[in-house]
Amino acid sequence: MSSREALHDAPGHSRLKAALVPRDRIAIAKIFIAAACLAPFAIVIAKIAGLASFGPHPVQEILHGMGKTGLNLLLITLAITPARKLTKQNWLIRLRRMLGLFAFFYLVLHLLAYAALDLRLDFATLGTDIVERPYITVGMLAIVLLIPLAVTSTRGWQRRLGRNWTRLHRLVYVCAVLGVIHFWWQVKADIREPLLYALMLAALLGYRAADAWRRRRRRSAVAAAASAAR
Repeated sequence: MSSREALHDAPGHSRLKAALVPRDRIAIAKIFIAAACLAPFAIVIAKIAGLASFGPHPVQEILHGMGKTGLNLLLITLAITPARKLTKQNWLIRLRRMLGLFAFFYLVLHLLAYAALDLRLDFATLGTDIVERPYITVGMLAIVLLIPLAVTSTRGWQRRLGRNWTRLHRLVYVCAVLGVIHFWWQVKADIREPLLYALMLAALLGYRAADAWRRRRRRSAVAAAASAAR
């Protein structure tokens, strides 16, 4: 047996290879996901540059495109934990931060498109809209609540905040609810699309509630067994 074959057959090498495969998978997945996430932004840039054509209402196309992309990514971010638990693919959790930051990126672009393109930086009108138009009020609140989540998304902040980090980042569910309400309230007649988003969010929240209930039952059973054994 050659030295190379011996190295490949060594237990240590096998463990190292097993550790590297998920890392490679994560790196490749992140590249493809980042490219997919940037595609809607790249399409808008291409249209602005004249490489493609907008529809009859370019401002609304940009505004709604950025908002819907942000909401899609927010729901996908929330789906990561259920997907990880159901498939037992724990490496999926490593994608959550990137997806969440892309969601925040598009929702900020949605706000900027509204302020700069639709209102032409008329901040007085923007302030009036935030106060007097409920769907804009809840949309603005969602973006404001997402800011601390984006800022504290790093491992450094996770270490600093400890258990409070998890409590803080539960606000993402509030932001998702506000985002769906914002979408629903701005629709004039056909509510089928926002209804679909509401059903998807309800399924994600329902899974989280059921999972939390199961974990509480397990902890109670363990505590009862430990108490009985004394």
